[in-house]
Amino acid sequence: MSEQILVPNQVEGSEMNARAETVLSDIGQAAVFYELVKQRLFEVNNWDKVCGTSATLFQLTLPDGSPTMKLEIDNLIRIDIPGPGTSAGDGYDWVRIEQIGKNNETELEEWTGFTVRPSPNPFHPELGVAHFFSDAATSTFLIGRTGQTVWAEMHGRNEIPNGNTEKIFDGLRNTMVGWTAKAGLSYPQWKLLVDGLVKNDI
Repeated sequence: MSEQILVPNQVEGSEMNARAETVLSDIGQAAVFYELVKQRLFEVNNWDKVCGTSATLFQLTLPDGSPTMKLEIDNLIRIDIPGPGTSAGDGYDWVRIEQIGKNNETELEEWTGFTVRPSPNPFHPELGVAHFFSDAATSTFLIGRTGQTVWAEMHGRNEIPNGNTEKIFDGLRNTMVGWTAKAGLSYPQWKLLVDGLVKNDI
């Protein structure tokens, strides 16, 4: 099974890819470091620290919106990005964890990751998707080890601004933020994340 199975096909809108890697001195050290990187990936609530910035804050929640530390399918991630949020999201953007995957590890290769998709705010689901992208978009976060190299990747697919909202302000905000992201201005945020995931500061 290839890690690319987790990444949906690019059909419409824009796409974005970020990658970082660290090369260790031998396979044993790389395997130990990979376990640390995996811990960093799944501790979404600490991603701001991994990024080295508090500009964007992440909170895992259960499907009902209550905080959790568990990354599981159908749980949500509440994202607090700089600037005004939408009323539909109570000031936040929301995504649902729809897929988690990993390979059958070998001495030479192992990987794991998950995919999220824009979702409604669990407190106001009737208002539709609470995110600056439509629910055609996905974001896939992957980490892996190939021999002595430990790597991290983020893949955005089918990124289309979410203008389909009941509130005029929400639509304008989503269009502005969405087109900013399409223009590549979200890349630095995700590059900070993948860099931080494989930062060898032990």
